[in-house]
Amino acid sequence: MNFNTALLHQSFGGEKSTGATLTSICTSSAFAQPSAERLEAVFNNKAPGYAYTRISNPTVDAFERRIAALEKGIGAVACSSGMAAVTMSLLNILQAGDEIIAGSGLFGGTIDLFTDLEAFGITTKFAEEVTAESVSELITDKTKAVFTELIGNPKLDVVDIKSVSEAAHSRGIPLIIDSTTATPYLINPFDYGADIVVHSSSKYINGGGNAISGIIVDSGNFKWDISRYPGLAEYEKYGKLAYLAKLRNGIWRNVGCCLAPMNAFLNSVGLETLGLRMERLCENALGLAEFLKTVPDMQVNYPALADSPYYELTKKQFGGRGGAILTLRAGSKEKAFKLINNLKYACIATNIGDVRTLVIHAASTIYTHSSEQQKQSAGVYDDLIRISIGIEDIDDLIEDFRQAIEKI
Repeated sequence: MNFNTALLHQSFGGEKSTGATLTSICTSSAFAQPSAERLEAVFNNKAPGYAYTRISNPTVDAFERRIAALEKGIGAVACSSGMAAVTMSLLNILQAGDEIIAGSGLFGGTIDLFTDLEAFGITTKFAEEVTAESVSELITDKTKAVFTELIGNPKLDVVDIKSVSEAAHSRGIPLIIDSTTATPYLINPFDYGADIVVHSSSKYINGGGNAISGIIVDSGNFKWDISRYPGLAEYEKYGKLAYLAKLRNGIWRNVGCCLAPMNAFLNSVGLETLGLRMERLCENALGLAEFLKTVPDMQVNYPALADSPYYELTKKQFGGRGGAILTLRAGSKEKAFKLINNLKYACIATNIGDVRTLVIHAASTIYTHSSEQQKQSAGVYDDLIRISIGIEDIDDLIEDFRQAIEKI
């Protein structure tokens, strides 16, 4: 199936028993079984079925299956938020004394998370740019994961997955990719060697800004060395499913960061238009970026612009599409605030992936807890505006930015 057909029909066929074309919303907390023996078997993974929504739920299960199929993975585990997904993807394989290698151009909340993990004896080494060379230089015997955003938010640096995955694999380390800003529309990271993919599905997968959620997808391709990852020893018998089996039966279940069935339903509905939305969003982002390039004394950053250092990699991995985020440096914080406040159509909000255009001054909001060095490494400056493009008509967006810029 091609992409838009797969969104509607791959690993999904509605509700067979009723003929409903959408997934039913199952809001039950608990599920009865016909006997104590049957409930025991379900609880101990010896029989299919549901027991408690914190552990599994039909509506959430349907969403997980659709995303796993879309990303060409062997399975997926949905979480209550994108940050929960990032956290669980790492803690599933880490313990005190371990190290993570991560890119510097990460979302501010992820940087804050890595700081929090230090209290548990897990440290992070940040690379200014995630390349095969930088990763190889930072790997030690304590390194247990390489984590990076595929398209940095808001740095907009692009990672060469193939070369980085090869560098990590040569030392027996998995590559975990946050592909939120790329989405499966642009790329399937598993095709290029990534091992685990994480999405904040609150964003482009949902598309309407109406449900917080995250999801972890496993490729099933990484060969886990039990001596290096002893926490997986109990689950080695599950073969390729060892990572997912441990995740679902361990820290994910015990922390309780399950996805609500209603949010899973909203994500499933939003998922069906991902291709149509991303096509429009990428076109709009490039159109607005090309206009902003003509504005004197301002700097625009977008990976699909010909003068971007990531232009060739964007063509190679994403077919020339640069995603739906661009940034603009206005010259000063004062000018950035004035420009933001003069916009008529763009909402001033801290989200991405909405159908509406959203703008934010990143330094004073989502990076408010970061040091000046962390901000600079993430490509965040006092005059920078992050623009999450929407599906509005591009002529209206360009005119809106034109009039806002003229006023300053």
